Amino acid sequence: MGKILSDKVPAESGRGTGVGTAGSWRSVAGTDGGPSGSGGKAAKRRLIAAVAVAAVLWFFMFSPWTGHLVNFWVMMSFSAVALTSLAVWGGGFKRPEMPFGKLLLQVAAGVAIAFALWGVFWVGDKLSQLMFDFARPQVDDVYGMKEGTQPVLISLLLLFVIGPAEEYFWRGYVQKKISDLHGCNVALFATAAVYALVHIWSFNFMLVMAALVAGGVWGLVYRLKPSMLPALIVSHAVWDALVFVILPI
Repeated sequence: MGKILSDKVPAESGRGTGVGTAGSWRSVAGTDGGPSGSGGKAAKRRLIAAVAVAAVLWFFMFSPWTGHLVNFWVMMSFSAVALTSLAVWGGGFKRPEMPFGKLLLQVAAGVAIAFALWGVFWVGDKLSQLMFDFARPQVDDVYGMKEGTQPVLISLLLLFVIGPAEEYFWRGYVQKKISDLHGCNVALFATAAVYALVHIWSFNFMLVMAALVAGGVWGLVYRLKPSMLPALIVSHAVWDALVFVILPI
């Protein structure tokens, strides 16, 4: 993979070898030929195309011109499958390579991160209401997306389809690929920014900020320890279900 800059993904991620160390995830993209080679250019094109598709899907789901054309949860589930397919096509991650005990620790860490993040959002909600008159109405608009769909179905989709797919795509693929190409510090900020900006067509400031904060937290954990991707997938799924259905703020 050539010389590894000091801010690149740590060695535990197994980047460039195709096989991670024990407890990491196996990469399917270990033969790109480096950021400046032909493989690196192809990887960059696939990354740009995947993010562009994600942006189009989020525009269709959230914009006032198209959002009413299809059931939000049907479209979100379709988008989740599309994101997973894009990540695999672009060279994301395969199955975890770790003992069952370590996998349980990842699950526990993911649940803990989810509850901690819920606490951050609870405090943030109270503070935002003190600062902005529009804060609570915009939050209520987000919760309005639940109307017409059974809460149990929403919870199942968030836990087993939407949450895992989003994290697999944004951290497991997008942030990792940007790390490979430009370094993990650039990847952290770029991925968090793009993840927030794809929500901009909702014209909901609180939703965009929520995506920025949550994406920043998950991205920072991935930046510090890429092998925690399974925990982040669990965290994203559990947090989605918590904040949207189980313990709405």
